[in-house]
Amino acid sequence: MKTFSLSASREFSDKGFTRHLVHNSPYFKSLNFNLKAGQLFPVHSHDIEGELAIVVIEGEGEFLGADNAAMPAKTGDILLSAIAEPHGVRARTDMRILVFIAPPI
Repeated sequence: MKTFSLSASREFSDKGFTRHLVHNSPYFKSLNFNLKAGQLFPVHSHDIEGELAIVVIEGEGEFLGADNAAMPAKTGDILLSAIAEPHGVRARTDMRILVFIAPPI
């Protein structure tokens, strides 16, 4: 077992979102991204089979999909998706997300 301090990774940058590796194993990968208000985690997809979850741990914004279709996202919301589907996040307020990818890429 191991622990990761989300409070210690609470940092934001005017230059773009910050990224912290939480966990990486043959089974899944987890990352913490922190976005300042107005920043974008660009819509993208991966040409592999697998799934992802994006968990909002702080703030508000939108989950983005194909053609930048937006769905509201606030603290406690979770986006579940095939990793091949376009996905991204736009922050309205300072926003923190956890991303889980299985299998890891």
